[in-house]
Amino acid sequence: MFNGRRKNKRKDDQGSSSRSNPYNDEVIEEIDMNDIKLDSMRSRISNPEKMNAGSSTFSEDIDRVYSRGQSGSIGDVIDDAPKLQRGLKARHLTMISLGGTIGTGLFLASGASVANAGPGGALIAYALIGIMVFFMMECLGEMATYLPISGSFNNYAGRFIDPAVGFALGWNYWYNWAVTVAVELTAGSMVMAYWLPHVPSYVWSIIFLVIILALNLFSVKGYGEAEYWFALIKVLTVIVFIFLGILVDTAVLGDTYYGVATFNAGGVQGLGVLSTFLTAGFSFQGTELIGVAAGESENPRKNVPKAIKQVFWRIVLFYILSILIIGLIIPYDDPQLLNSDVQNISISPFTLVFLKAGIAPAAHIMNAVILTTVLSAGNSGLYASSRTLLDLAIEGKAPKIFKRITKNGIPIYCVLLTAAIGMLAFLTSLFGNGVVYSWLMNISGVAGFIAWLGIAASHWRFRRAYVAQGYKVEDLPFKARLFPIGPIFAFGICSFVIVGQGYDAWFADPVSASDIIACYIGVPVFVIIYAGYKIVKKSKVIPLVEIDLISGREEFE
Repeated sequence: MFNGRRKNKRKDDQGSSSRSNPYNDEVIEEIDMNDIKLDSMRSRISNPEKMNAGSSTFSEDIDRVYSRGQSGSIGDVIDDAPKLQRGLKARHLTMISLGGTIGTGLFLASGASVANAGPGGALIAYALIGIMVFFMMECLGEMATYLPISGSFNNYAGRFIDPAVGFALGWNYWYNWAVTVAVELTAGSMVMAYWLPHVPSYVWSIIFLVIILALNLFSVKGYGEAEYWFALIKVLTVIVFIFLGILVDTAVLGDTYYGVATFNAGGVQGLGVLSTFLTAGFSFQGTELIGVAAGESENPRKNVPKAIKQVFWRIVLFYILSILIIGLIIPYDDPQLLNSDVQNISISPFTLVFLKAGIAPAAHIMNAVILTTVLSAGNSGLYASSRTLLDLAIEGKAPKIFKRITKNGIPIYCVLLTAAIGMLAFLTSLFGNGVVYSWLMNISGVAGFIAWLGIAASHWRFRRAYVAQGYKVEDLPFKARLFPIGPIFAFGICSFVIVGQGYDAWFADPVSASDIIACYIGVPVFVIIYAGYKIVKKSKVIPLVEIDLISGREEFE
């Protein structure tokens, strides 16, 4: 169909410089872009019956040519595309998402959430964010099972909305997790200061960066296995916390019966609920890692839906019950709750409950768990950002050097660049741990909500295009429930949180410009990236009937 494209299993003797495709085992030797006619392709995409009639190889012919825009008609052809490995099992996908989510946001920031919003307010904030995450994951599940590729968010946005949105969302998601690596390295140095306060923070940052880098430089299976065990430790900790918390609340352990009196006394603390939304959102970020890892899953159409269903309910169960236990036992006005952060491990809400249960070395136990949490979140952050950068490079939206990988399927330069961003953690030794950590967390938090906005918007466009092009919704391998309510609700909640999460900075006395900037810094960054691409490439929103729903799917047919 397209002149110049030939498939071979192995023809090394011909001396052609072919490179393997990242999502299947075909070899693309050469594609002459002059032979790809945009109008013809759009006509085929908009008429599925025509594609199915006598065009069984159509999806193969446009494999990986999906980045729409003005910089190369329908996209840049990948003549040296890397080959990723599908080495992640269902248990890896589940634990990768759990590992990226259960972290310092739960073990530490949950205490400040209860203090600011009251136990009832914190419960409301976490519950609403949990519902939003449910719908967001349903949106992601539908797209990721239909088109399971690595670094999926920017690709979906670029294919289903506008190349400019995909470009901005991709770089937004990359720096979101790249900054998360720096945040976790910063947190790691603070955790170690609890035991060894005289060791410079940059020493621990270097050590943890080397560990995380090593875990990401072997193979995706090795990364998945490490994350599995990291996450398992955290999951077991939460389960033990909930179990012991119930015993403490009912006076089975300890001499005090708490019941619901402490919870009712705290109630809901007005506008504090609003600020808690961002904390809750930051805590839930990482759930979407399943979509990033789908491209390296052994059987994405089976494993991705399974992992999505399991992860959501486990996360909601862990978070909601943990917040409830804290609210039942620890008074919301306890000064230790407000000060529970990564610099004060000894007064983590988990530590306080463990102490009431009679566990004397609770602070040391939680310190060790939080250290594991830091390594896990940094591990996931480096993985997610490197795969996103790889996909940007494949689409021609990042330098070509980032398309190169090792024989083990590792995008080596993507990993190394992201690890270099982790060097931001070294700023802790210059400007103080608390200041840098707070700024980095705010940047990452807002960027995460923007990524969720992109997922909801992409799914809205995907489903409408799927129907507009004559396909039946019941034929989807995974169908998101409550469409269109789901993506609308997710988009609305994310927008509300992004706009409203800085209210306390606006009404502070005195008003601090630096605090306001810290709250919203991710928004102008996204807008500038989007506008820059839009101006330079002059991209447009893709009509529904012209959206490419075919490329990259042949491996799963």
